[in-house]
Amino acid sequence: MKHLKYPIGQVNIPTDISEKDLENWISTIEHFPTRLQNLTNDLSEEQLDTPYRQGGWSIRQVVHHCYDSHHNSYTRFKWALTEEQPLIKAYYEDRWAELFDSKLAPISLSINGIIALHAKWTYLLKGLNETDLNKMFIHPETGKKNSLKATIGVYHWHCNHHYAHIEQLCIRKNWK
Repeated sequence: MKHLKYPIGQVNIPTDISEKDLENWISTIEHFPTRLQNLTNDLSEEQLDTPYRQGGWSIRQVVHHCYDSHHNSYTRFKWALTEEQPLIKAYYEDRWAELFDSKLAPISLSINGIIALHAKWTYLLKGLNETDLNKMFIHPETGKKNSLKATIGVYHWHCNHHYAHIEQLCIRKNWK
């Protein structure tokens, strides 16, 4: 079950983040929309409504979650870049995933949103300097300070994590 929940393992960000790490992570964020669209393009409505694991979200919910999560992250980047260590707003991703739009809306809405969002987010990320990358925001649930540099790594992982959920389900079901 743990392999189904964390198919690529849990997030592990190095303490010493290199320029090469950042380039790789930003490239993942940049190319995620195309990879996700290609992976989900030919899935039927029934397939989109299949959970990636028992007790897990459907593919549809995963796709909508990616848009919701990445949209929130983009906003957090903007706060950190324009405020001094802002306390960000957390959200209940599990509750968002249970809303009717996450369960019923066409995934094209979120795919199109991810395409636009990631284009803008990548543009922003590629223009950050070392001072910007070291800016922080504070998560209200943990009180932990998160650097933008490390957060790029978290979203590199997040893209690959949810991509693997869908891809591995497709492989197990022999859909691809």
